Amino acid sequence: MNTEENGGRINPWGTAQSLDYERLFAEFGIEPIETVVDELPEIPPFIRRGIVIGHRDYQQIAAAMRQGTPFHVLTGFMPSGLPHLGHLMVMKEVVWHVEHGGNGYISIADREAHAVRGISWEDCDRYGREYLKVLFALGFKGKTYFQSRNETVKDLAFESSIRVNLSELQAIYGFGPETSLSHPMSVITQVADILYPQVDSYPAPTLVPVGVDQDPHLRLTRDIAHKFRMFTVEVRENYVSVRSKNAPPAALERIHNLFPGSRLFEGHVDIFGETAERVSTVAREVEREHGGYGFYSPSSTYHIFMPGLQGGKMSSSIPESLFGFYEEDASVRKKIMNAFTGGRSTLEEQKRLGGEPETCPVFLLNLFHLAEEDVDLEEIRRRCREGALMCGACKKETLSRVMEFLADFRDRMDEVAHLAED
Repeated sequence: MNTEENGGRINPWGTAQSLDYERLFAEFGIEPIETVVDELPEIPPFIRRGIVIGHRDYQQIAAAMRQGTPFHVLTGFMPSGLPHLGHLMVMKEVVWHVEHGGNGYISIADREAHAVRGISWEDCDRYGREYLKVLFALGFKGKTYFQSRNETVKDLAFESSIRVNLSELQAIYGFGPETSLSHPMSVITQVADILYPQVDSYPAPTLVPVGVDQDPHLRLTRDIAHKFRMFTVEVRENYVSVRSKNAPPAALERIHNLFPGSRLFEGHVDIFGETAERVSTVAREVEREHGGYGFYSPSSTYHIFMPGLQGGKMSSSIPESLFGFYEEDASVRKKIMNAFTGGRSTLEEQKRLGGEPETCPVFLLNLFHLAEEDVDLEEIRRRCREGALMCGACKKETLSRVMEFLADFRDRMDEVAHLAED
């Protein structure tokens, strides 16, 4: 397994992309997405096509979509270079959830880019606006912000830092004596990003779509969100118990008064004849009345990585691995026609054994972005596997789709450029 992990840790800032997803899921408690698919109002393409494969606590997001109750969806982008196709999938996932009732939030993680990658503030701003153009071109509607300019996020990061110590961060991320202090500061800022929608708006289930390599941030945030809570709500055999974690006595007494017939004890209130859901809602409201946050623990979905055109990682630092949205057509054509494929070593073998589309970056361009209809994608897959579609012909067909996609998407980005500037 190549996760750039050390002692069981995943490195969110590494360059590895070949992950043993099954092992990671088992080790870190991520559930396969199949466990919640039946609870969705409809199955989106990124799940149907096996791009989003895992989740944490996505049930509460699915329930909110079915019931029409509030939820948030947030993700962030580190502006360390220009956006490319590798970023597009998670953007589409955010847009889909906004279209299905979510309140959208996008963080431009310029503090992280400056601390971890050494990107100048000027380039952080320039790259960040390019990310926003892509998002708006996809139809995103919601709130966008730069970490460095959001005072609420900064304050929330400070409050969050009180609830975690350095040894915990060392255990999660492998920080050592040589680690710059800006690095853990950028981590705690990401915690604040994830919790921010519930402060900016109101407490509600919050979805964070990410790659598996970002799971350490989700685990840390879920732990800190739990530490912020004043109460825990526990279901017992014939009653619901609200137990104080750090609530002032007045808050516990308020819970008792809101539920006639409840029993008040030192440190907890036992409530009879009520559902855990209603008790949890009331407990959240009381927390907020007494200066707390009432956070829901964030949910997350995990997508597979889109490989570079030469295999391996798609990265701005490897120009041959990708093409930009405004790249010259001749350059795009050269990169597609020189791309690695899932073909056999000889033409005869290709015709006899067929290709291996699941390992082919060219096929995956179609799977992720270019083949809009599932039936068209399956036809490409079938022809490849049966040896009826040779790699050269597939590249030419894919190149045609790429050029059509880029022409359309450049126009859409130009149309929304003013939104990114605003």
